[in-house]
Amino acid sequence: MPLKGNINHSIVFWCFNAAGGHWSIEKTCEVAKQLGVTSIELSDPDTWPTIKKHGLTSAIAMNGMPGAPFMKGFNNLRYHDEVIAATTKTIDACAEAGIPAVIAFTGYKWRDAEDPSSGTISAEEGADNCVRGLTQIAAHAEKRQVTICLEHLNTRDDTHPMKGHPGYQGDDVDAVAAIVRRVGSDRVKMLFDLYHVQVMNGDLIRRLEQYKDLIGHVHTAGNPGRGELDEHQEINFQACMKKLVELGYRGYVGHEFIPTRDPFAGLEQAVSVCDV
Repeated sequence: MPLKGNINHSIVFWCFNAAGGHWSIEKTCEVAKQLGVTSIELSDPDTWPTIKKHGLTSAIAMNGMPGAPFMKGFNNLRYHDEVIAATTKTIDACAEAGIPAVIAFTGYKWRDAEDPSSGTISAEEGADNCVRGLTQIAAHAEKRQVTICLEHLNTRDDTHPMKGHPGYQGDDVDAVAAIVRRVGSDRVKMLFDLYHVQVMNGDLIRRLEQYKDLIGHVHTAGNPGRGELDEHQEINFQACMKKLVELGYRGYVGHEFIPTRDPFAGLEQAVSVCDV
């Protein structure tokens, strides 16, 4: 469908492959072209040739960490070598494939990310470790011209493993922004997920303004429940998109909701609502 061109839409693959719809990468590419969407993101590298074959791009890649990639992050020195190596490898792959960004995470606050009884990393220590790790890898990102986007995630919703992440240390968007500012690299930004920010902090439009220079990528999903961008949720996505346009944001907006009904209809609605 014809779009206005002010918002660069992207489909987050896992939502329509694993969470709902069970679309193949071929099917997702076909849907993207039908809707006028130019990007399919957070898909495995083995899907990138198919995306390119369809004349599409991928706005952002996962960081290459195995399992739940948001658990072991830059906040924990125990995982620095592993996270930096995986992110470096992904940065190189993105540079070769023409993918502009890679996602990054603070990680869970426990000293053993999988064991809450292992003790807790303080917020101050976690932030310092994130700055240390991101600063270490920033020079490589700058050289390869790939942007690292540190994501804020909510810890309030414990009803589903992908609706909320209890234990995640980067659950305050202001604290995540402060980490990015401390790193001070044009290639280290924040991933502003409207759903997660609404759950934890709210005040979305004012925060978009406040952090306009730090935002490297944007995600959508309805709240509560991380469902469709419809009349059953509380976020005014049109107002948020209009603010992004006003701020001159030219990055991508990735639709990352978990379908509760026909996935094509939900995605078509999300693109329509956000196409301001």
